[in-house]
Amino acid sequence: MKSQDIVLLLKLVALQKQDVSPEGASAATRAWPADWQDWEDAYPEQTDIEDFLPMKHDPFGEYIASRYTARHLELETGISKSQVNLAMNRCMDVGLAKKDRKTGVPKANTRALYDFIVYGLKYIFPARPAEVTRGIATAFAAPVLSEKLMSAGELVPVWPDALGNTKGQAVEPLCKSVPYAVRRDPEMYALLALVDAIRIGQPREANLASEQLRQHMGVK
Repeated sequence: MKSQDIVLLLKLVALQKQDVSPEGASAATRAWPADWQDWEDAYPEQTDIEDFLPMKHDPFGEYIASRYTARHLELETGISKSQVNLAMNRCMDVGLAKKDRKTGVPKANTRALYDFIVYGLKYIFPARPAEVTRGIATAFAAPVLSEKLMSAGELVPVWPDALGNTKGQAVEPLCKSVPYAVRRDPEMYALLALVDAIRIGQPREANLASEQLRQHMGVK
């Protein structure tokens, strides 16, 4: 298994949360807080998520299926189509993903994925803060946790990124395209930041992040 597989699975989780209806996805987009970004907006070539909402003549089922194609997952995560396919096969083989019985689209096994992240990820894909750099705030410094936890040090963890707004200690993301993926979707930003808090955090931080992750993933 590769660390980028976790990024892909978390994208499936984020997509599952948007699958209620096209109107629901649009409303969720409008509800995103104006200050959730921790970077300069300099990627005009990226397509806004609104552009993926279906035209009125498109059947909703086809719209849902189109969001799970390798091409669309590549666009959303920055992971190449060939790697998306390989990752999906690996995840299916170990039970971290499965096909939806009704639609046939891939879905994350959220319970299994949650358990793997909380109890095993930091041992298989460890990370620790390193050199001081500019980047995007992650773990307890990201918006999803920043109001719930206070940093004990002056420097916060960041994903290195030239357009990031925060100065802190570099944390290697699960895959190199993470800064790209979080720019496209605030839910991905929240999920990946929570995962980092579990990977690098002290017990109190990791426990809070685990509870927040459980809620974001809809795990009972």
